[in-house]
Amino acid sequence: MKHVHFLFWAFLFWLSLVSGFAQTTRHVEAQLQPGDGALALLRRYEVETPCGKTYFYQQNNLRRNQGLVLHKQYILPILVYQYNGRSIRTTTGVDDLDWALQVQAYNDRMKASGLKPGDFRQDKELWVPYHYVHCKDQMLASPASVATSSNPMQGGASAPKTLRGNYAIFGKDHANVYVESNNLAGRVYYIVGGHGGPDPGAVGSYYRQSLCEDEYAYDVALRLSHSLLAHGATVYIILRDPNDGIRGGEILPCDKDETCWIDQVIPINQSERLFQRSDAINELYQKNLQQGVRSQYAIEIHVDAGTQSQRVDMFFYHQFQNADSERMARIMRETIKEKYDEYRQGRGYEGTVTARDLHMLREVLAPTVYIELGNIRNREDQARLVIEGNRQLIANWLTEGILLAAREGN
Repeated sequence: MKHVHFLFWAFLFWLSLVSGFAQTTRHVEAQLQPGDGALALLRRYEVETPCGKTYFYQQNNLRRNQGLVLHKQYILPILVYQYNGRSIRTTTGVDDLDWALQVQAYNDRMKASGLKPGDFRQDKELWVPYHYVHCKDQMLASPASVATSSNPMQGGASAPKTLRGNYAIFGKDHANVYVESNNLAGRVYYIVGGHGGPDPGAVGSYYRQSLCEDEYAYDVALRLSHSLLAHGATVYIILRDPNDGIRGGEILPCDKDETCWIDQVIPINQSERLFQRSDAINELYQKNLQQGVRSQYAIEIHVDAGTQSQRVDMFFYHQFQNADSERMARIMRETIKEKYDEYRQGRGYEGTVTARDLHMLREVLAPTVYIELGNIRNREDQARLVIEGNRQLIANWLTEGILLAAREGN
């Protein structure tokens, strides 16, 4: 019997080795706050996904919509790994840098919010939302978060990177831009977040709070600009906000204090607003052209508005009879499609590329791509906007498309 007992434990030890050191059975547990329900609790920890909710009810032996008990500990859909002090990838066994950056940013944000007691680098407790591991198809429309592509410490293990510069427009926490590459050196990009000033653009409702198109377009525009700078580009941010840098959180408050390059008050009249920004780009374009800069592009970011039931994928407009504009739009679209296929397995991607006679496509001299991120009134599309990590993913993926276009000589 002792021999059998020994073999049993030896088998368990062997099984633990072959099944991977990253296995874990621990979960984060938490209590309700007064007034909480299950969704509020899950939303606080950024695990309110279909996958996360199902796992939460299963682990706590709850029926759907069953009331919860105040002060009782509940198992959350968050796995706890013992951080090995080397990297997130070797700790979890997932060899994917983008994924590891999402995990790192999630842990940093949980620590900053006070929900996680310590820093995973010190207390060796790494939190990984359940859906990050088991439901990757939900990651784009889920509370995932990634660090900026120019984070100086990736996965908690890399050496500090070279500082490219400090840019106050990105806000105190994101002002430093670190060198990722020089692959975009000599190239100029004019980045425009749509609307702004007296015009909030489309407005959606999210749990009785307003989502203003210009705020989310601007946040993605800043993140994209940050990433392009990290790869050596010259970037002009045409619409600018004096106090809204790159922001976290779901609800980005609506305001009207944006200006146009550099400090022009944005007019109330729509035609004047549009000519103000196209004229600003064209003046810079001509100046750079005279200095010998041939590769110049404008990227304008918007959020579409449709009916609440209408879900749309990111789609792209380009200028009529401008081969560079169309080629850039198609490369960016194909990059997004590849990312959708990777993250949203089985769902497919239906984003389109078409020419459109819009002011910024008609009047801007530089080859221009006009991007619609989704429907601000559709609840599933809203996840693309309100979840900080998804805004960063969009910026990262657009950057990849721009880098690919640069490699192909566009």
